[in-house]
Amino acid sequence: MCFGGRARIRGRAIEFYEGGTKWFVQRLPHGQFTLALTLGHTILGQTDASLDISRNHETVHILQYERWGPLFLPAYFLSSIYMWLVGRRFYRDNPFEREAYNADGGEHDL
Repeated sequence: MCFGGRARIRGRAIEFYEGGTKWFVQRLPHGQFTLALTLGHTILGQTDASLDISRNHETVHILQYERWGPLFLPAYFLSSIYMWLVGRRFYRDNPFEREAYNADGGEHDL
């Protein structure tokens, strides 16, 4: 927020967007195509609109985090590595992402 960003609480999450948050997200690998990402109960989004578009998807990740606890991030990354090793898409074929896309009902890349 010191770098022009904004924050709000929505449902189970605190959302950060604009300013430094947008700058950070855009500098991640493929960040220019990333609307938002979730870390625990925190959603980092590029803009207010990107959060609106991705909220259902990101809420699924919050629920996954609540279910898996501290094992969520290792399980997520290991699932991505496994998908890549077996010749699948490391992001879209990750079971965590498939669950989020199925719940979201969307085909947009997040």
